[in-house]
Amino acid sequence: MTLSLNARQNRTLTAHVYVRETLREAILNGTLPGGTRLIQADLAAQLNVSNTPVREALRDLAGEGLVVFDPHRGSRVRSLDIDEVRELYEMRIALEPLMVRRVMRTITTEQLDQAEALCQQLAKTKSLAKWSELNRQFHSLFTLDEKESRLAAVLAGLRDSASMYVALSLGANSERIAESNEEHAKLIEYYRARDTKNAIAMTVRHLRATLADIEEAHRQNVL
Repeated sequence: MTLSLNARQNRTLTAHVYVRETLREAILNGTLPGGTRLIQADLAAQLNVSNTPVREALRDLAGEGLVVFDPHRGSRVRSLDIDEVRELYEMRIALEPLMVRRVMRTITTEQLDQAEALCQQLAKTKSLAKWSELNRQFHSLFTLDEKESRLAAVLAGLRDSASMYVALSLGANSERIAESNEEHAKLIEYYRARDTKNAIAMTVRHLRATLADIEEAHRQNVL
């Protein structure tokens, strides 16, 4: 197993960020598959850093749902539980339409312009890890402040828990990336037109298509 990150050439990265981004990309592109034990000393040696940034990075990735802490076995890459994923998406399909209705009343032209810029970046990136992060940023523009909305806080947790599976399923179906980017662009159009009905329909269709990709990847033992 070899871990690498082109961004390492950027000397402005702290050791903590370098380790976190390297591990995130390795998990999302399958270099570190589900169930892999993450031994701090081994990772530190391979990445030529001390144990401290590795420990901090693993804590961050655990918060994202990519890493699981086991009191007896240490850290490991989260494994796919298809029943859990289905439940996550069932909950999102039920709750996201409510968020669309609320956001439609408050979203600004500036936010939609930001979403447009992210769409352009999503279409250009070749890295699953980068795509996953940009995708998270994109969808965060279509939500309320978590501090002011319990619904937003719940959905943020569901989205974070699903992010790993989204990226891995896209790795198994490269065509889905282009389709997803097109759906993002259509969603922006509906918000600009204040078309709540079609925005909800697109959101639900987007979620169902992503779940179908995850299920197919699981059937093919890709995940």
